[in-house]
Amino acid sequence: MAEITASLVKELRERTGLGMMECKKALVEAGGDIDLAVEELRKSSGMKAAKKAGRIAADGAVAVRVAGSRGMLLEVNSETDFVARDSNFLGFVERVADAALASSSEDVAAITAGAIETERQALVQKIGENISVRRVRQLSVDGANLGSYVHGNSRIAVLVALNGGDAELSRDIAMHVAAQNPQFGTPAEVPAAIIEKEREIYTAQAADSGKPADIVAKMVDGRVRKYLAEISLSEQPFVKDPDITVGKLLSKGGATLAGFVRFEVGEGIEKEEKDFAAEVAAQLKG
Repeated sequence: MAEITASLVKELRERTGLGMMECKKALVEAGGDIDLAVEELRKSSGMKAAKKAGRIAADGAVAVRVAGSRGMLLEVNSETDFVARDSNFLGFVERVADAALASSSEDVAAITAGAIETERQALVQKIGENISVRRVRQLSVDGANLGSYVHGNSRIAVLVALNGGDAELSRDIAMHVAAQNPQFGTPAEVPAAIIEKEREIYTAQAADSGKPADIVAKMVDGRVRKYLAEISLSEQPFVKDPDITVGKLLSKGGATLAGFVRFEVGEGIEKEEKDFAAEVAAQLKG
């Protein structure tokens, strides 16, 4: 019998969309044979859910919760925008969000174990699409002023933690993060490896200009500074008043940034591109 490792359980979960304990049990009964486990699960009550799990779920909704100086962001995926707007799906998202906030955990498997996983499977069978709880982030800073913002039919959600300031300022910063998608709080937070990579690119581009080495170096330095300003929240022009940077807005409001998190539905998921003309042609040939 093959060893039932965590990676084997994870692979079966990804292939079937079923719960951790159900997958582990199936692997034990199948002697560690993952293909046999899939086959047996397809014969069980989770069969329909297992069939749907191979589909890419890149749509869906995000949710945010705030309780005092603690906040939580959640993403739940569906296959289509149609389902993402369905009341049954959105109700499920809300219940997962409540459970995630209550747990203070970022472990999706732990948060969804039990009743929520059972509800997810039932929802898959009812709606007919793969539904998956993708990720959870908790943001907790003692004494911080937390602001949140949800945009675009629950497609973008942001949490911002400020030391100082007020509710209006934290919400304004959250709205800005939703619109401008900064990657870091300040230029000082940008990893050296990222800066070096950009510097190499700019140096190669500037080398073809024919200008002297000292001029090229100044050109590269300028482009690096511009790049750092573009990806850093503190240096970005405030979206509601471009004449002031976010950093200056925070200073004016007597606040400093303690952290922020931004979720956008489907970001980082490689979506399946379908050639419908080729599909039709193939079906006609068949």
